[in-house]
Amino acid sequence: MKPYAFTEVHDRIRYSTTTATLLAGNDYWDGHNYERGGTNTFLYRTPRGRYFAFRRTLWEGKRDYIEPLTEDDAIRLYEDLREKRVEFEDAFPGVAVQEG
Repeated sequence: MKPYAFTEVHDRIRYSTTTATLLAGNDYWDGHNYERGGTNTFLYRTPRGRYFAFRRTLWEGKRDYIEPLTEDDAIRLYEDLREKRVEFEDAFPGVAVQEG
């Protein structure tokens, strides 16, 4: 499931789900639906290398929104989200990964 087109401006920077790359999400099929408690979170990287979370909700009275993220926050979110769309090295180019 790819979320619908959504755009917001934060600190004079436009973030858009249509121009960014979807890196990960929590939208896995559980046999009944894709939504997790009526909400979904998707992690994106813009063409200029900025990261943001798109928070989608089905709850009445709540609204969808975009949350800009630092690279460190984006890495933590990527690690927490179940459905990876790209490998870590592609999601975070230049970030070194150590062997355990």
